Amino acid sequence: MTFDPAHTAGPAHAALVEQAAAAAAGVSGVAFLRPGLADRLRSVRHRATNGTSGAPTGVPAPAGVRMTRPDADGPWHVEIHVVALREARTVDVARAVRACVGRRLEALSAPQPAPRITVTVTGLV
Repeated sequence: MTFDPAHTAGPAHAALVEQAAAAAAGVSGVAFLRPGLADRLRSVRHRATNGTSGAPTGVPAPAGVRMTRPDADGPWHVEIHVVALREARTVDVARAVRACVGRRLEALSAPQPAPRITVTVTGLV
């Protein structure tokens, strides 16, 4: 199996990632999506390059969501990292995020195979 970047690039992929992020962030018990190391480095590099501390001028991928597709016929592999509210049961938050994101992605790309979704709760606030 080889990885083809064309399966994870472009506006269609970006729209799916944004929809997955919006669905995950809207789940009760989710405080926020956790940015990964690449998101943090991109933010620092952007500020250093532009000499600003403001938001990037381009549209960055939403933090906390990574979508890949190893082959054109296979399912999307979705990794979601969230920080949950302390008063919520972590397992319930993870299950709800997985279900909500699954429903959203299936509604957007119905004829595709069901996505494989992994939710990791990386912290509590």
